[in-house]
Amino acid sequence: MPAVSKGDGMRGLAVFISDIRNCKSKEAEIKRINKELANIRSKFKGDKALDGYSKKKYVCKLLFIFLLGHDIDFGHMEAVNLLSSNKYTEKQIGYLFISVLVNSNSDLISLINNGIKNDLASRNPTFINLALHCIANVGSREMAEAFAADIPRILVAGDSMDSVKQSAALCLLRLNRTSPDLVPMGEWTARVVHLLNDQHLGVVTAATSLITTLAQKSPDDFKTSVSLAVARLSRIVTSASTDLQDYTYYFVAAPWLSVKLLRLLQCYPPPEDGAIRARLVECLESILNKAQEPPKSKKVQHSNAKNAVLFEAISLIIHHDSEPTLLVRACNQLGQFLQHRETNLRYLALESMCTLASSEFSHEAVKTHIETVISALKTERDVSVRQRAVDLLYAMCDRSNSKQIVAEMLSYLETADYSIREEIVLKVAILAEKYAVDYTWYVDTILSLIRMAGDYVSEEVWYRVIQIVINRDDVQGYAAKTVFEALQAPACHENLVKVGGYILGEFGNLIAGDARSSPLVQFNLLHSKFHLCSVPTRALLLSAYIKFINLFPEVKGTIQEVLKSDSQLRNADVELQQRAVEYLRLSCIASTDILATVLEEMPPFPERESSILAKLKRKKGPGVTLPDLEDQRKERGANVNGGSEHGASNSAATPSPPESAADLLTAAPTPTNRPRPVSSSSLLQPMLSPLSCLSSLSPLSSFAHQGTAATMSATAAGPLFQVSPSTSTDLLGLASPAPSTGGSLLVDVFSELHAPEQASAEAPAPPVADDNFSRFVCKNNGVLYENQLLQIGLKSEYRQNLGRMYVFFGNKTSTQFLNFSASVLCQEPLHSQLNIHAKPADPTVEGGAQLQQTLNIECVSDFVDAPVLNIQFRYGGTLQKMAVKLPITLNKFLQPTEMVSQDFFQRWKQLGAPQQEVQKIFKSKHSMDTEVTKAKIIGFGAALLDGVDPNPSNFVGAGVIHTKTTQVGCLLRLEPNTQAQMYRLTLRTSRDTVSQRLCDLLSDQF
Repeated sequence: MPAVSKGDGMRGLAVFISDIRNCKSKEAEIKRINKELANIRSKFKGDKALDGYSKKKYVCKLLFIFLLGHDIDFGHMEAVNLLSSNKYTEKQIGYLFISVLVNSNSDLISLINNGIKNDLASRNPTFINLALHCIANVGSREMAEAFAADIPRILVAGDSMDSVKQSAALCLLRLNRTSPDLVPMGEWTARVVHLLNDQHLGVVTAATSLITTLAQKSPDDFKTSVSLAVARLSRIVTSASTDLQDYTYYFVAAPWLSVKLLRLLQCYPPPEDGAIRARLVECLESILNKAQEPPKSKKVQHSNAKNAVLFEAISLIIHHDSEPTLLVRACNQLGQFLQHRETNLRYLALESMCTLASSEFSHEAVKTHIETVISALKTERDVSVRQRAVDLLYAMCDRSNSKQIVAEMLSYLETADYSIREEIVLKVAILAEKYAVDYTWYVDTILSLIRMAGDYVSEEVWYRVIQIVINRDDVQGYAAKTVFEALQAPACHENLVKVGGYILGEFGNLIAGDARSSPLVQFNLLHSKFHLCSVPTRALLLSAYIKFINLFPEVKGTIQEVLKSDSQLRNADVELQQRAVEYLRLSCIASTDILATVLEEMPPFPERESSILAKLKRKKGPGVTLPDLEDQRKERGANVNGGSEHGASNSAATPSPPESAADLLTAAPTPTNRPRPVSSSSLLQPMLSPLSCLSSLSPLSSFAHQGTAATMSATAAGPLFQVSPSTSTDLLGLASPAPSTGGSLLVDVFSELHAPEQASAEAPAPPVADDNFSRFVCKNNGVLYENQLLQIGLKSEYRQNLGRMYVFFGNKTSTQFLNFSASVLCQEPLHSQLNIHAKPADPTVEGGAQLQQTLNIECVSDFVDAPVLNIQFRYGGTLQKMAVKLPITLNKFLQPTEMVSQDFFQRWKQLGAPQQEVQKIFKSKHSMDTEVTKAKIIGFGAALLDGVDPNPSNFVGAGVIHTKTTQVGCLLRLEPNTQAQMYRLTLRTSRDTVSQRLCDLLSDQF
């Protein structure tokens, strides 16, 4: 920009500013300003035309007065007139006034736009820059509509000066952020990428910022920028600080440009070209090596610039997650920062290591720093750093260190800041449950949580411990003993009273043999807490008392006296009063057999994903991606294509729990249901009419639910008067609402859902992505599809001919998706073979948020093709369409069948017709590991039959394909030849189409 000469100085403005500064009071200042405004107004309205200098001076005074906080209602036209001046200083003041005072609704906007267009079309680079700066400063939608098409032309024009290119790139970036739908994507997009090769580093820096933003919106249009960015980064990293003197900041070569290039590369996966990838790895290694060199300056600016590049390089290494050596080196470098004296560096190191912990390559390296992280948790003065330490401990936790990490978190909980206590409680509860090898340890941990931070233990936490105790016979006695001892403390948190009342009401009989915990002692202990509790907890304790009457007839009289007391029968709370009246009446008129039936033990809960994990994700905000860290490690390092995975898909095929406890959050084995008599329920109907709605209530909610008196009479009896629900109520154990009577099975299961309209066949369909399709043949959970904008994850389960699939859509950007829709398309003949009901998705997905859609599936007959999930949404004004093949395959409806050797070979002979057998000999694509092969066969859905085949190296399996119309028996035999690295797979079923399809699916897994 030209320098302002001394002749351009405005003496009148300087005098006015001096007068304002010398004012002794606010009144004096206002008086001086009003005098000046009157003078300026008279000059503007005078007959004598003002020259450019005078206009500039008076407009400057108005601008100064506005900045002092006073309203300006005139002078706008004079400022617009300054735009037509040929003097830089006058034009500059005009643009400055417009940028600050003129809004987009002004009547002068058309005149302003004309002035800007004239300057953009001029040959004077200074005037072009002034116009571009004004457009960017205003940044309104009207500006974008007027100039969005002109600015790209200036940016890529061959005769544009470097300063103009810089301004044009940054101006276009501003308009793209404010009105992304108005920035056209045309031929200029390919040309703007080549600005990364520009000799002027200022142009490269501005262009990199623009390309990074545009690549997030349309990644395919800017793929070629990867190679150019790597080349430019390589030149910067390998150059000496003296080579880039104008862009060297405290001995660090072009740090801002380096950071921007590294961020641009994070918009794309690792380069496929070997040479480019090797060059990028070399750059990253050089950055890591420079971090180990002694500092060239002791000034903080040097270390800040150096560390900025280093952390961005580590972010790129984590993003690619493909170079084990770099990941481990990055982890070691971050480990050094954990003990750095700079708080910001410690914070950033902890935050980056949280992400590194999710990589299979660096997880073990992260674990080596556990002692340092624990020390930071105890000694850090900054609460934000301590919170990151908690996050890192949570991320690095696995079965080998879970007890140590949980113990340290519990220890820290006693002195933790109140702002993070609830989050720590949730994380301790999740880790204790996820890695519980010994359930007594889990019970002890949760009770310790309640004792230490009862106010921060949400209902989800104590609900979950109740579910697990009820589902595990081996821990019920220990849980009853432990809560009994915990309740003896003089001061107990109310959540502990809830857990104690529930568990003792169900399993108090398991410890009643000890005189120290006799029935009367248990009752007196619980009742001593009664008057200190809130109404919901008192209601739960009354339910526990009526359970005691069934468990311990000897305390019936004592409990009835409590129920008869005026404090219960005349209680001001209608819920407590109704419970007391109904329970008292029930205990008086019901026989022992009826009481035993009505007050029977709670049935096991269906296994499902822990609600604690969902609560933690909500608390952490929309940035949480899916699946969680442990699921990512399992998917990468222990999936069925490379290791053993006994997931949720195998739980139905497992007749007994494994030696180590299964992951309770995902796939704990379903316990055997206790017998539940149903016949006597008819005897209770005349006597217990208010309790008739029990079958629609889940056991836990019915034990402790709060609500109106009529509802509470039913919920109070939930665990006490359990009526066995129909199996159609919740076929998949997913707590779906109770079905309406009289409908078909499909209506019962899917009554809450409404199928969206099928995608129009006339619309041009995007290419169908099926890269990860085969990985889901033998598993049900994981990430199905991922690009720069969207991540799609699945979690599904199947039972007989029905299935339910949860599809998770994760917005990876910071911009919301609008008009979001996801529909399932089944082409003929699949449309008549498979019924899929999709619950409509929310049309808006916020930036960084996650959306869930439920698909309910019914297999009508055997099928070959797979349905397609069509997704479309508007991102940044651009319509995005994608199609992904859903991994719903025939084997998902294969239920395992146990058979002895004699039955197997008898059935094998019966299926001996040529059309019933399919045999395939194929080369192994993976290592021939016995455990992996077993996991794949079990994950495929068949029961693995040991000791059936005379050759112990062979694998034999059996199952039944369930469809709505028929059932198809299936027998398989897999013969590995490790020397030749070959397999022979033989499948026999009663239908030739089923045999062929299952053979194709299973052979593709080996």
